[in-house]
Amino acid sequence: MDCRRLSESLHERVRAFITQSLAGRASETFDALALAIARFQAAQVPPIQRLTRARGIDLDTARVAESVPAVPCDVFRFTRVAGHPREDDERVFRTSGTSLGQGSRGEHPLRTTATYELGALGWGRAMLWPDTDRLRCLVLAPSLLESPDSSLSFMLDRFAAHLGGPASFHVRSGELDVAGVARSCDLARRSGEPTLVLGTSFAWVHLLDAAAGRDLTLPPASRAMQTGGFKGRSRQVSPAELRRSIASALGIAESHVIGEYGMTELSSQLYEATLALAVRPQEGDVHAALLPRAAAHGIYVAPPWMRVTAVDPSTLATLGSGEIGIARIVDLANVDSAVAVQTSDLVRILDEGVELLGRAPGAPPRGCSLAMDEMLSGERI
Repeated sequence: MDCRRLSESLHERVRAFITQSLAGRASETFDALALAIARFQAAQVPPIQRLTRARGIDLDTARVAESVPAVPCDVFRFTRVAGHPREDDERVFRTSGTSLGQGSRGEHPLRTTATYELGALGWGRAMLWPDTDRLRCLVLAPSLLESPDSSLSFMLDRFAAHLGGPASFHVRSGELDVAGVARSCDLARRSGEPTLVLGTSFAWVHLLDAAAGRDLTLPPASRAMQTGGFKGRSRQVSPAELRRSIASALGIAESHVIGEYGMTELSSQLYEATLALAVRPQEGDVHAALLPRAAAHGIYVAPPWMRVTAVDPSTLATLGSGEIGIARIVDLANVDSAVAVQTSDLVRILDEGVELLGRAPGAPPRGCSLAMDEMLSGERI
């Protein structure tokens, strides 16, 4: 089977896994599918091939996804991580380059966005709109037309199209249109339609700072999503303070302010489950089985096609429940790049989900640096 046909076969398996797991069943195991993708990538993606060989890992005999060597996020800044040629790119997502400059932007090439879209919409529905099929959308981020290489803009564009209500995007040329946001909130109040407001943490802070005296309240059953930190920004606000301010400004419950965690280098997202549990899914609801028994802000829940573990920053060895380490993420939707990604984000794995504790301080963790050396050996940087 040629590379493209094998890639498409794996995408079909992942899409089936997503659909089936959201319905409470799956025809194959997470580990079997993760290893099938890893074997494909070790054969087709040169940096991953080098990493696998350097680690002496035999993926043919491996039985668990933890055996797959993880690609540090920084590698995406220095070399192409893809199992297909550039001419087959359907879309390339790029990091913002905020802290390291535009010349150091990481790239995540996608041969197809179909798997990404299916997973994003499936988990978005479970965590952001489990109680409705239609919402107005008010977006504190650039439109996809303005930022075609932004994975966030791509996801929010798909959310707005799927939810079917009026949608407005309020960041243009890097500037937030505060007056436009206030007008959209007024239109939402006049229509009485519940609204989903989506934005980055920094955009939220800017809006709240600049909107003094403006009415941003929304109809009942509205909700908000905030994502990202304040990397490279001058003003920082604690997550609890930001959540309280958003809830107060929009006139919604704090449970309806949901944190999202995603990365350019991934194809799937994690969410806080506070809204999903607050709307109390009916007994037997397929999504109820995917949720923890209790939810708290700061605890994020991964979809069934994503596995997050905490690993030791130096050895990359898996840590036990409750121990703090850096996040290793296996994302089945990353078929054509790296199914296992190593971040520098500190996490603690709990029964309820993943507790995010911020970025590991200082230089990249030693384990990530060693992996980068192994992957980039012989390449010009």
